[in-house]
Amino acid sequence: MTLEGAHPAHLTSLIHVLRRAGVQIDVGDGIMKVGASGRLKAVDRVVTSPYPAFPTDLQAQVMTLLALSDGVSVMKETIFEGRFKHVDELCRMGADIRVDLNHAFIRGVPQLYGTSVEATDLRAGAALVIAGLAAHGRTVVEQVHHIDRGYDRIEAMFSKLNGDIVRVTNESLKLQVKGNASPPSRPSPAAGTFFVSDWTSPLADRHMVAFWRMEGN
Repeated sequence: MTLEGAHPAHLTSLIHVLRRAGVQIDVGDGIMKVGASGRLKAVDRVVTSPYPAFPTDLQAQVMTLLALSDGVSVMKETIFEGRFKHVDELCRMGADIRVDLNHAFIRGVPQLYGTSVEATDLRAGAALVIAGLAAHGRTVVEQVHHIDRGYDRIEAMFSKLNGDIVRVTNESLKLQVKGNASPPSRPSPAAGTFFVSDWTSPLADRHMVAFWRMEGN
């Protein structure tokens, strides 16, 4: 993947952590090329601190990556209290994470599994969308107004990366439940894509449904 308009000099701490996890990153003038071959590995210690150290605003998103890496990672939050609210939601998806005060101990698991989760804040919401796109099955992320405070149409950005993700409103959900409306418009799916087929109850007033390609059948 190539990121244009990037400023690698502003992201040195993030790049360092990702490279330690096995992510391949090449930087150029306003360009970053990012990729990985195979499963990533744990990072023994990540500590949030003021810039230019590792930012607390990326703690939740990187924790999602480490939850699917081989080994045990440790994250220490030194900026804010109560910044691990996303942990319970990730654990509902199958992550193995234990919190002790301002430390999170993340034991990587082979797979996350889709379920209904709630965005408790901006960063946690972004982390849950990432987790849903990586998980097996269907994930519903509710309360996405938190995400909208910092990301302009996050679903559009992930769609450009071939992620199966669509936003629906409560009203459109009700129509789909009654069978009076077709699903929201979306690109033609690849074989094996898992769609919502029916709903048993309306969800929160505003939410996002994330779909992704399932492995095998």
